[in-house]
Amino acid sequence: MLYLQRKSSPDALTILTYHRSRRITVCAPIASVSALSPLTAELLSRLEGRLDRSAIVSADEAGPRYREDPDGKTGARPEVVLRPRTAGEVSDILRLCNEVGQRLVIQGGRTGLAGAARIQAGEAVLSLERMTAIEAPDREAATIIAEAGAPLQTVQDAADEAGLLFGVDIGARGTATVGGNVATNAGGMRVLRYGMYRAQVLGLEAVLADGSILTSLKGLAKDNSGYDLSQLFIGSEGTLGVVTRACLRLHPKPATEINAFCALASLDAAITLLALLRRKLGPLLSAYEVNFAPLYDAMIAGMEAPAPLPAGSPVYVLAEIQGSEPDRDGERFAAVLMQAVEDGVIDDVVVSQSPREFRALWAVREEANRFLFSTAGLIGVDVSIPLAKMATFLRETEAAIKAIDWGADIYVFGHLGDGNLHYQVRTVDPAAAYSGVYRGVAGAGGGVSAEHGIGLDKKEWLHLVRSDAEIAAMRRLKAAFDPNNILNAGRIFDLAPG
Repeated sequence: MLYLQRKSSPDALTILTYHRSRRITVCAPIASVSALSPLTAELLSRLEGRLDRSAIVSADEAGPRYREDPDGKTGARPEVVLRPRTAGEVSDILRLCNEVGQRLVIQGGRTGLAGAARIQAGEAVLSLERMTAIEAPDREAATIIAEAGAPLQTVQDAADEAGLLFGVDIGARGTATVGGNVATNAGGMRVLRYGMYRAQVLGLEAVLADGSILTSLKGLAKDNSGYDLSQLFIGSEGTLGVVTRACLRLHPKPATEINAFCALASLDAAITLLALLRRKLGPLLSAYEVNFAPLYDAMIAGMEAPAPLPAGSPVYVLAEIQGSEPDRDGERFAAVLMQAVEDGVIDDVVVSQSPREFRALWAVREEANRFLFSTAGLIGVDVSIPLAKMATFLRETEAAIKAIDWGADIYVFGHLGDGNLHYQVRTVDPAAAYSGVYRGVAGAGGGVSAEHGIGLDKKEWLHLVRSDAEIAAMRRLKAAFDPNNILNAGRIFDLAPG
């Protein structure tokens, strides 16, 4: 049990634990009573006896790590970080926070790029980092149940050991967590074959703002017994409730994995190749990644490994197949690529011949992230564009940015198979660049967030791609689930207009 008790000093608030009637002081005072806001002091008083010592971390103990974003922005200093171990503890925390009016920011691996987990003034942190348990995969049902704080890579490894595959993969796999992936409806490299994170979720356990626990972890592929409440939390960025566990769909482990790195003369050629691969290979095609000049040329200049193809082409594509017939899959892939070379669609291509070469080509794709994160002064957006409008979007958006800053550097790469581009700009006028990109997205009929969410950073642009009626419906849903607005307040939209 956990107790908060005043010691001899009137300002000391010390955490004590009891074990078999023996009282043990386990830490120094977590904070001065005078230093705590009345709201936080009231919350901690009500949490007395409900959490273990490691579940309550003061601002001084927490240090900077809960405040840091991967994009370099820094959040406000929290008075307290709460780290539950169970859904029951999450329920207690949310119920008491709701009663006293304490706002919370929900955190997992803190890898998000839209500011949803960035601490705002007056918010306490609810971190799910201690909820990392994963159940053994159910091989027959091809499912796995994981707690919200479990890293994506842990799920991938568990599936792999069971001879199965989890369909979502992203660059931050070692840090990004199941709960955060659910909350942002993560996408990644293989959406083309397996779909977004939403397609992997068979059920969720989630806690509402009032402490109610909703549990739907049966793993049923078909269940139309009323509303599918789990779907409401996917992509909601922690604004409707806190996901604590997820039942996830697994897939047969491929017997064949081969990729090819291609140089092409244009975006039109890349779209033509995509259509050809889809037509000839069907579900064998599992990923289709694009890298536009000058990004490839810039990143391979500092790459330790040799580049798979020379610099200088306008467009590079990484295509991957996953199959179940090793004797035939490679031959089919090679035949389609050869046809594309003979037809003038591909200028140059290298195909992996071993697992080592397969990993090496994927490493080139991920080198784009390393290069861009190491480049100072970049702004980055994650957008979705219809393929038919992509060439126009790229041309007109570059013209709009160059009209404001002729010396701006523009780097574009992404998941061409599902229309998702990561658009990076280094410019003297970031605000104008953001405006130019997002207005270009709206003009093309695209989305201002393909897979990173809206968070704090993109909500001013949401109105460009969602109607007033849609945003009003989102507000009504938020008000119904979280009437006191304690969960990730101000993310995606403000609860009241303006």
